[in-house]
Amino acid sequence: MKRLLWSLIGLTGFSLIISFMLPIYVPAQYDSAILKTNERNSRNAPVSNQAGKTVTTAKAGDQKIAYLTFDDGPSANNTPRILDILKKYNIKATFFVNGNGKKKIYKRIVNEGHVIGNHTYTHNYKYIYSSVSSFKKDVDKLSDYLEEITGKRPEIFRFPGGSNNTVSRKYGGRTMMKTLCWVIYNDMDYQYFDWNVSSGDAITYRAKKDFIIRSALNGAKRTKHAIILMHDAAPKTTTVEALPEIIRGLESMGFKFDVLTKDTPGVHFVMP
Repeated sequence: MKRLLWSLIGLTGFSLIISFMLPIYVPAQYDSAILKTNERNSRNAPVSNQAGKTVTTAKAGDQKIAYLTFDDGPSANNTPRILDILKKYNIKATFFVNGNGKKKIYKRIVNEGHVIGNHTYTHNYKYIYSSVSSFKKDVDKLSDYLEEITGKRPEIFRFPGGSNNTVSRKYGGRTMMKTLCWVIYNDMDYQYFDWNVSSGDAITYRAKKDFIIRSALNGAKRTKHAIILMHDAAPKTTTVEALPEIIRGLESMGFKFDVLTKDTPGVHFVMP
């Protein structure tokens, strides 16, 4: 028994040494654990039709509608290329942006008829999820900034990591996201959106083009109203490459395209 015990201790120690030797780099905004959890949750995300914030319109009828959404931008390399593709196909999309100084791109997004949503100024989990006060300051900072640049103040919002992220527990406790969902919806008067289709482009640093296409189109088969999560941050070059085939695939499935607004029925992982 002693010999077995010492063997186990030796193996554990060796594993720990190896783990410290291996380099690990996972940027917070591409935290794979969060995204894999939300990948599962997106399949059964509830749709909210709460009075005063979301209404049932013709959009929620039999017509299949795809909402292309892009998070974590704008970026100097990818966002303009995405805008060029959208212009070519005469499609409008929704960009959940952060604050990063790309003033010309913010203006272009709005001027070309797309919608900008608030995705917090910093996208810093430690800061925004540490308290309600920090969260509100960060959201307001971005909305003020975007209104100054574009003349329009965002009315829609997406939580970094999704409304059900668990990393917030580390900084604000287990009930932080439930509290913030109430705050953003009732106190700050935004409609917030998660997603019910993921392109899978943020599960790894740079996913393969074919994987992104397959994930988006397979996910869209499960719903008539597809809110599709994609990213336009600097590393996401394969998302840009995949976009034309995603658009053509959705069109062949009978989807029309639209932007998210305050009146679009919201898809929420956590209800306000």
